[in-house]
Amino acid sequence: MTTTRVLAVTVDCRQPDLLAEFWEKAPGNGKRRTWTDSHGTTYTQVDLDDGPALLFQPVPEEKAVKNRLHLDVAPVEGDQRAEVERLVMLGAKVLDDPADDPWIVLADPEGNEFCVLPPR
Repeated sequence: MTTTRVLAVTVDCRQPDLLAEFWEKAPGNGKRRTWTDSHGTTYTQVDLDDGPALLFQPVPEEKAVKNRLHLDVAPVEGDQRAEVERLVMLGAKVLDDPADDPWIVLADPEGNEFCVLPPR
C-alpha cells in the first residue's frame, strides 16, 4: 500500500517575505528559505522542526473571503492569552474571542485567519 505525507501547507499571498517573517517567528523554530520554480516564480518557505513546511506563494490578487483552510496553533508552554499577545506583537490581529469556545481567532499580517488554542 502506498502512503503519503503532507510536505507543505501553501498560502497564496501578496507579500511572501512579510508572511514568512511572521510565520518564521510565530512557532519560534522556523527556518526561512526562498526558491524559484521553472516559470520564474519565487516562493518563500518556512521549514518547521515538527510539521509540514509553510510555503508562501505570490499571487497578484488580494485576499477576498474567509480562508477555506486555516492553521490551529497552541503554546508549547505558558498561557494562551500570553501567546495571543506575543503573536499580536509580531503583527497578528485578534478577530474573535468567543466566550463559549476554547480558541481565539487571529489574522496574520495579510488577513489569513488562524486559531490559538490552549496548551495541550
